[in-house]
Amino acid sequence: MTQERRIEDLLRELAPQVLGALIRRYGQFDACEDAVQEALLAGATQWAEKGVPESPRGWLITVAARRMTDQIRSETARQRRELTVAAMAPTQDLLAPASDDKPANDRDDTLTLLFLCCHPALSPASQVALTLRAVGGLTTGEIASAFLVPESTMGQRISRAKQKIKAAGARFQLPPAAERTERQRVVLHVLYLIFNEGYTASSGKDLHRTELTAEAIRLARAVRVLLPADGEVSGLLALMLLTDARRPARTRPDGTLVPLAEQDRGRWNADAIKEGVDLLTRTLTAAPLGPYQLQAAIAAVHDEAGTAQDTDWPQIVALYQLLERVAPNPMVTLNHAVAVAMVHGPRAGLALLEPLDGDTRLTEHHRLDAVRAHLYEMAGDHIEALRLYQQAARRTTSIPEQLYLEGRAARLAPNHR
Repeated sequence: MTQERRIEDLLRELAPQVLGALIRRYGQFDACEDAVQEALLAGATQWAEKGVPESPRGWLITVAARRMTDQIRSETARQRRELTVAAMAPTQDLLAPASDDKPANDRDDTLTLLFLCCHPALSPASQVALTLRAVGGLTTGEIASAFLVPESTMGQRISRAKQKIKAAGARFQLPPAAERTERQRVVLHVLYLIFNEGYTASSGKDLHRTELTAEAIRLARAVRVLLPADGEVSGLLALMLLTDARRPARTRPDGTLVPLAEQDRGRWNADAIKEGVDLLTRTLTAAPLGPYQLQAAIAAVHDEAGTAQDTDWPQIVALYQLLERVAPNPMVTLNHAVAVAMVHGPRAGLALLEPLDGDTRLTEHHRLDAVRAHLYEMAGDHIEALRLYQQAARRTTSIPEQLYLEGRAARLAPNHR
C-alpha cells in the first residue's frame, strides 16, 4: 500500500471522530463539517510532505478547532472580545499541542455521531445519506452517484436532514437508556441498507457499488469496537463479511450476474469467510440471538459448502423458519421459499409465496416475480416461468439484473414461440 493510500485511509477513519469532537463543543453541524473538511485537506497535504504526526487525531482536532475559532471571530466582529473568550473557553484543550493524554483527543464520538445521523425525525433515505456524508466521509457527489441522483438533489437532501435534526432539538449525546435499544436498531439498519445497496445496486449499469459495501463494513467494524459485547453488532459485521466474500465470483468479466449456484467458489474471499465464521461462532455462544446473527448463520452455511450441491438446505430452512419468527418481512419469505423448494420441491416453495400477493411492500417489485419464475422453471412449467421472467425484467431498474432475467427468459422462449 502506498503512503498516499495509507494517509487517505487514516483520514477517512478519523474524520467522524474529529467531526464528533467539534459538534460536541460547537453544536453547528454545517460549520463543523466545513472545518473538518479543511483540516482533512491540510492533513492530506502536510502529512504527505512531513509525515504523519504522533497523534493524528489530535492534530486534526486542533486544526479544525482553529478553523472554527477563526470563523467565529470573523462572523462576530462587533463582539469580538466577548465572543472570542466564550468560544475559546471550552476549547482550550483542543487548541493546545496535540497529545494522546488529552481527554478530548482520546474520546471517540463516532457512535454518538451515528445516533445523530440516524435521528428518528429523518426518513430512512435521509438517514443513509447523512450517515455516508458525516460518518462515512463520502462527498455529496459520491453519494449522489451511488444513488443515481443529481448532486444538487443529494445536497438538498443532506441539508434538509441537518435542518430537521436541528428543528427536532437533538443534542449531541447518546440517547437516554430507555431509547437506546430502538435507536441502535435504526443505526444497524442504516448500515445494513448501505451494504445492501452496495452489494446489489437498486438501479444503474453496475451490480456492485464497492465504495458502499466497503464503507458499510468499515463503519460496522467501528461500531463493534465501541460495542464489542453486542451480539447484533457482531452479527451484522459477520453477515457483511460472509456476503461480500462472494462478490469476486458474482459477475462475469462483462459485468453480467452469476447466480449463487453457478459461482466459482474458488474465487470467494477465504479470509473474509474465516473472519465472518469466527466472529459468528463467538457471537452465537455469548449473546442473545437476533436477526442479523441468524442471517449471518444462513450466509455461513452457504459459504462453508464446497459446492452448490453440498449446501445443507434443511439447516437453511430451519434458520429461515426461526428468522421469520424473530423478524418477519417479505424478503425473508422470498428466500425461505427458495430454501423450502430445494428441500421439499418447487410447489411447496410456491405455496409459501401465496400470502405475499396481498403485501403492498412487494407491489410491482421484480423480486417476487423473479423468485416465482425460478420456482416455476424448477417445476417444469416453462410457460409461466417465461412470463414471470419477462415481467420481472421489465420491473427491475438494475441493468445487470435485467440482463440476467432476460437471459433466463430467452432460454425458455424457443420452446414456446
